Amino acid sequence: MKKRVVSVFMALAMGLSIVACGVTAPEAPAAEPVAEQKEETAAEQTKAPEAVTPAADAITLVMAEVNPLDTIVGMTDQKFKEEVEARSNGSIIIDLQASGVLGSENDVLDTMLGGGGTIDMSRISAFALTSYGGQKSMLLSLPYIFTSRDHFWNFATSDLAQEFLQEPSENGSGVRGLFYGEEGFRHFFTVNEIKDINSFKGMKLRVSNDPIMNGLVEGLGASPTVVSFGELYSALQTGVVDGAEQPIANYKSNAFPEVAPYMILDGHTLGAIQVIITDEAWNKLSAEQQQVLVDAGKAASEYNRSISEEKENAVLEELKADGVTIIEVEDITPWQEAVKPVIEENIKGLEDYYQKLVDMK
Repeated sequence: MKKRVVSVFMALAMGLSIVACGVTAPEAPAAEPVAEQKEETAAEQTKAPEAVTPAADAITLVMAEVNPLDTIVGMTDQKFKEEVEARSNGSIIIDLQASGVLGSENDVLDTMLGGGGTIDMSRISAFALTSYGGQKSMLLSLPYIFTSRDHFWNFATSDLAQEFLQEPSENGSGVRGLFYGEEGFRHFFTVNEIKDINSFKGMKLRVSNDPIMNGLVEGLGASPTVVSFGELYSALQTGVVDGAEQPIANYKSNAFPEVAPYMILDGHTLGAIQVIITDEAWNKLSAEQQQVLVDAGKAASEYNRSISEEKENAVLEELKADGVTIIEVEDITPWQEAVKPVIEENIKGLEDYYQKLVDMK
């Protein structure tokens, strides 16, 4: 018992001696808090953007998209929406209506150009304005005008692109372009097996009544057949048409491989796209809000450029794995020769612009 008491007193004395000398025990490393901080940072990096709370006096702009949201163009639309709403602090809300619920591109354009304000914005194919007086935009759909994606982006980021975007407003169409993007090269796909350019002779190929596409199809020896995009699946299924053309991602997302499982990678056109807004909607915005749309458009365009090729390549591999027959084109020369007449016919009066585009490669 005495030994235990002595031991206790000795321990207390040693402890007091340490404190008196100013010595402290080392602190244990804060391992747990650091780990928690890392986990929180990772979560912040992966979480979806928080929804922007609309301002009390927010302006809502209805935006139309014919394709689903999981396509290249749908993803670009969503990026644009997020950028606009965040940059405007909720003073502009984009009501994005996808999957063609507001109609085909032509239906949407008719509504926008006809006034009334039910559709304020739309993502369209760049050449969709050709039938509405967009002569400069028409050049973007000429067969084989762009030799690569880089060639297209040299144009899309140039002063010439801004001139093209403003053409419809300047000619009184009632809409203006905000920015360009692309959805990959467009290729033909068919119900029955094809091998090369000669396989198209006598076929009925779907077109949207665009003069450039009509000339291209005729150059291939096929018959251009007008079918709305919303009716294309059933037209392929029932034999109204033997084939059509779309970018790879749109071909898959619209389930066309189910009825037309042959695709030939001719890359006749790069699928240039643009987002447009009616002058009526544009004029409702303050100068600051207009600049928000311009800046958001630049961000969405850059995003589009970053995802397009990667997503297209991924979809192509999925199609091959699903059993779609993909035909490579080893020599594009016969295709280029076949479409020379349609190019020569449609650049009349626009030769200088055509040459500027060609020289940007």
